[in-house]
Amino acid sequence: MFPAKKFSGSNLVRVTVAGGVAASAVLLLAGPASAHVSVQPLGVAAKGGSAIVNFKVPNERDDANTTQLEVNIPADHPLASVMPEPIPGWKIVVTKAKLAKPLELHGSQITEAVSKVTWTANPGGGTPAGQFQLFPVSLSQLPEDTDQLVFKAIQTYSNKEVVRWIEEQKEGAAEPENPAPVLKLTAATEDEHGAPATNATAKSAAGGSEAHTTAKTETASGDTSDSTARVLGVVGIVVGIAGVAFGVLAGRRRTTT
Repeated sequence: MFPAKKFSGSNLVRVTVAGGVAASAVLLLAGPASAHVSVQPLGVAAKGGSAIVNFKVPNERDDANTTQLEVNIPADHPLASVMPEPIPGWKIVVTKAKLAKPLELHGSQITEAVSKVTWTANPGGGTPAGQFQLFPVSLSQLPEDTDQLVFKAIQTYSNKEVVRWIEEQKEGAAEPENPAPVLKLTAATEDEHGAPATNATAKSAAGGSEAHTTAKTETASGDTSDSTARVLGVVGIVVGIAGVAFGVLAGRRRTTT
């Protein structure tokens, strides 16, 4: 056993300061990583199906607004349908390109597909410092021959600064400085058929809610019936007691007479 080491006031201060510096370093290192442009599905993005995704774009500058975002659709995995959702204060331009190999969607051949989507803020607008903006997009049909889609994005600030989020993550390597947003694809199941999980979840939640409501209704009905029976029983007992009392009083009156 080693003897317990005593800390003087100055040593304790050094330890506390060192711990604080270490914690601050962790926060500082974690901060920039969490501020990257990213893409996340609402629910799941299943292979061969469709999904609604959000491109999350934080403002990393203190003296400028984010005024434009350009998202490039992977050329090696073109999508038959790319539909952005309107955003107040932003103009959207969808650019298409001819396909070397036509795609099939619902029995029809698609000879051109969206190559990029560009959002531009109205004059004087954009995303201020310390805030982020979500850019929703509906994607279909997701490829079946890959586990992920890489969307190279370009972010422009009001001071004309341009940040290119286009670096792809290499296996076993450290995260690049400006990584491209990556959408992870999940395996499709027979129940999902590639549809977003939000639909199935909503239906399941609705079914559960309906069943719960039905159970509550049945319970309430049962409670009401039981309460009614109890009330009627009590009333019957009271009426019976009153009848007996009346009979006794009547008998006494006859005897007295």
